[in-house]
Amino acid sequence: MDDTDGEMVERSRAGDPAAFVELFWHHGPAVHAYLARRTGRQDADELLSDVWLRAFRSRSNYDHQVADARPWLYGIARNVLRAHWRRRQRSYRPSAEVAISDPWEDADDRIDAAAQRMALQRGLAALSEDEREVLLLVVWEHLTPAEVALALAIPQGTARSRLHRARTLFRGAFEIPTITSSRSWSKEA
Repeated sequence: MDDTDGEMVERSRAGDPAAFVELFWHHGPAVHAYLARRTGRQDADELLSDVWLRAFRSRSNYDHQVADARPWLYGIARNVLRAHWRRRQRSYRPSAEVAISDPWEDADDRIDAAAQRMALQRGLAALSEDEREVLLLVVWEHLTPAEVALALAIPQGTARSRLHRARTLFRGAFEIPTITSSRSWSKEA
C-alpha cells in the first residue's frame, strides 16, 4: 500500500490492525538502529518493544498531517531511553563511548573509526546533551531540522540553532591545520 504514515496510524485507530504492523515493518529497523547506537544492540532489542507499545497506545496523539512518523517515533524512543537510563541509575547523558558505537560491522567500513575515534569522542563530549541529540538525529537518523523539532517537541528555530552550534563545536574538536595564504607560499618558493 502507498499510504502515508499518518494514514496508516489513522487506519490503525479506526480498527485496522494490519496498518500498525505495516508501520512497524516500515520504521522498525530505523527505530532499532536509533536505540542501538545509544545503548548497544542487546538493550535496543529489549527497548524496541516498549517504543512500539507506547506508540500504539499514543497513536491518538499523532498529527495525521505529518506524512513521516519517524520524528514521532524517535521522540517516543528518546523517552524510552531516558526511562531506561534512569532505571539503570546512569546519568541521562550517555558517554561519548556509547554515543559513537554502531552495532553493525559494515559501519566501520564507511569511516576509519580507529583513526577518528578520539576526535569523535572529543567532538561529542564538547556538545551539550541537547546539541548532541539534534546532531545525531540529523546525521544518523537523516531527519531534517524541522523533523528533529517535531521529535524533540522544540521550536524549529531552536533545532536549527542547536544544530549550528553542534556542528561548529564538533568541527572544533578535529584539529584542522590552518592554511597559510598563497602570498607566504610564493615568498618561500
